[in-house]
Amino acid sequence: MSFIFRGDEMPKVSDEYFEQKRKEIVDAAYRVCMKKPITSVEMKDIIAETGFSHGVIYRYYSELDEVLQDLVIRINRSNRIDERLMEILDRYKIGEWKRTVKEVCGLLASYLEETEIDILKLSIYSDVLAMNDPKRVMRIASRLDKDDRSPLLILEAMMQRFLERVVYEEKLHPIRSTDEILHFVVATFHGIQTGYVLSNCYKTEHITERYKPSKMFDCLADSVIYMMGG
Repeated sequence: MSFIFRGDEMPKVSDEYFEQKRKEIVDAAYRVCMKKPITSVEMKDIIAETGFSHGVIYRYYSELDEVLQDLVIRINRSNRIDERLMEILDRYKIGEWKRTVKEVCGLLASYLEETEIDILKLSIYSDVLAMNDPKRVMRIASRLDKDDRSPLLILEAMMQRFLERVVYEEKLHPIRSTDEILHFVVATFHGIQTGYVLSNCYKTEHITERYKPSKMFDCLADSVIYMMGG
C-alpha cells in the first residue's frame, strides 16, 4: 500500500529531533578524533562510528568540515575562560599589575589542569592540521561566531588591551613591545600544553615533575613582568 503526500503534507522533522541527530554525529566525530589524529579523520570514519547510512549523515551535514566546525564550537563553549579572565582583569588597580599578571597565569595553569587530556590532545592535533592545511583551518575558523572562538584567542584579545592599559597607566618602559610579549605568552602556552600532555601520556616521574602547569606558568608570569619593565 502506498501513500502520496502533497508538498504541504510531507512529514516534518522537529527541531529537537534534527538537533539530536546532529549531536549524535558530533559525538561520533569526537570519539573518532580520540582514536586517530584529526589530520587523518575522514567522513567515512564518522559514518562508521555512528552506524548511520551515508544518506542519513549527509541529510544533516554536507561535508566533513561542517561536522568538525560543530565539534570545535562544542569544545570551545564547554572550556571557556573569558568570564574568569574578565573577573581578574576587572580587579586590576594601578600599582597592582604584577599581581594581576600572576593571577592570569595562574588561571592558565588551572585551565590546563581542569581540561580533559583528550581535549588538549585534540587541540595539539588541530595545530598540526593548521600547519598541514592552513587554508582549510582558516575556512573552518571563518565560520565561527565571535563567541565560539578558542579560549586562547579570547585570552589574546583581552590581554592585548590589558597590557597596553598597564603600560599607559603605570608609565612603564617595556623592554619588548606588548605585541611581542603577547606572542611570547601564546607560544609559551602552546609549549607548556604540549609538555603537560606528553607528561600525562608517559606517566614517568621525571617527566611529570618537569611539567607541572603551576610552576611553568609562574615562570611565565615572572618573564612577562620582567619584559614589561617590572
